[in-house]
Amino acid sequence: MHAWPASDVPALPGKGRDLRIHDTATGGLVTVDPGPVARIYVCGITPYDATHLGHAATYNAFDLVQRVWLDTKRQIEYVQNVTDIDDPLLERAARDGEDWTGLAERETALFREDMTALRMLPPRHYIGAVEAIPGIVPLVERLCDSGAAYVLDGDVYFSVEADPHFGEVSGLDAEAMRLLSAERGGDPERPGKKNPLDPMLWMAAREGEPSWEGGSLGPGRPGWHIECVAIALDHLGMGFDVQGGGSDLAFPHHEMGASHAQALTGEHPFAKAYVHAGMVGLDGAKMSKSKGNLVFVSTLRHEGVEPAAIRLSLLAHHYRADWEWTGQVLETAVARLARWRAAVSRPDGPSASGLVEEVREALSNDLDAPAALAAVDRWAALQETTGGTDEGAPGVVSRTVDALLGVAL
Repeated sequence: MHAWPASDVPALPGKGRDLRIHDTATGGLVTVDPGPVARIYVCGITPYDATHLGHAATYNAFDLVQRVWLDTKRQIEYVQNVTDIDDPLLERAARDGEDWTGLAERETALFREDMTALRMLPPRHYIGAVEAIPGIVPLVERLCDSGAAYVLDGDVYFSVEADPHFGEVSGLDAEAMRLLSAERGGDPERPGKKNPLDPMLWMAAREGEPSWEGGSLGPGRPGWHIECVAIALDHLGMGFDVQGGGSDLAFPHHEMGASHAQALTGEHPFAKAYVHAGMVGLDGAKMSKSKGNLVFVSTLRHEGVEPAAIRLSLLAHHYRADWEWTGQVLETAVARLARWRAAVSRPDGPSASGLVEEVREALSNDLDAPAALAAVDRWAALQETTGGTDEGAPGVVSRTVDALLGVAL
C-alpha cells in the first residue's frame, strides 16, 4: 500500500530542540531522545468514513512530532497502518450494499487526498491489515505455543495474565477497563474466556465474511491489536520512540498491543512513550462515526475552505485538549491566515531573529502549537503597526511557519 506525496520542508538555521512530550504511561512529560533515527508508529484509519476533523487533529499532532525531529536533523522511521478489514468496515459495506474492498480502497484514497492537502508528512511505511496477515499468523501461533493464548470455539484469545506489565499503559483499574472494552470492540461478557478483558487475536471464519488461511489457526482474520503489533515489530522493532493515536486508543488498543508485543518478545517496553491526542467534538459530543456528528475535511475543501485554514484551526488547540469545532474556530483561522500572508508579503519587516527559537521552544514543550501561533501573531502585529527594515524577516517567518507548523504562506 502506498502513502501520499511529501511536501518539502524548508531547512532552518541552527538546530531544533529535543522533544518533551506527555507520556500516558507515566502521566508526565518525558524527554524523547531517539538517537540519529527516530521511530514512531501512529495508528491509522479504519477506512469506511474518512477523514473527519478528529482524524485530522490526531494526524496533525504527530506531524508536528515529525517536524520537531526533522528540525533536530534526525532521520525518521514513521509507520502507519490501515485497518482495511474489521467489523465496522464490513457492517458499513453491508448497509450500503457495497463490496467491502471497494469501500476500503475509496476511503483510503480520500484519506490520502486529505493528508496531501493538509500537508501532513507521510509515513515511510504505510501498511494495510490485509497485506500484513502473512506476518500476523506466525505471531499468533507463537503466542499459542507459549501459553499466552488459548482457543475458544475456534477463536484465539490473548491471555492478559501472560504480561506482567498489563495495565501500565492506560493506568486504569479492572472495572474501568471492562467498561471501555465493551464500548470499544471487546467482548468482556463472552462465556468461557479466562479473563473478561482477554482480546481476540484471530477470529475463526464466519459464514458470509472474508477470511484468510491461518496455518494451524485455521481460516479466519486477525484481531485489531495484533495487526498493529505485527506491523510495528516488523518495521520498528521493540522499544521504538513514540506510539501515537487518539486518546480513545489508550485502552484497549495500545494497552493490548503493548502486552501482545511484550509477551511475544519478553522485552519491555513496546514503546518508550505513549502519546495521545484529544477528541474533537461537535454539538456537545465527541465526533464519531457511530453518532454521525462528523465534519469532513473533504467537505470543507469542496466548500472552498483552504486547507491551510483547516490546519490553523487544528493548531489553535493544544493536541491533548478536547475541544469543539464551531464556525467561529474556522473564521478565526481564516482571519489569522490572511494576517500572516499580508505580513510576509511585504519586502521587509521587524526582525524575526528570535521567532525561530520561540516556535522551536513552544513545540519542544509538549507540542504547544497555540504558543507557537501566538509568537507568529506577535510578529505579524508588529509588522502591521510599526513595520521594520529587515529585508530577510518575511522570508524567515514564512519558512519557519512552513517547516515547523506545516502551513504554506
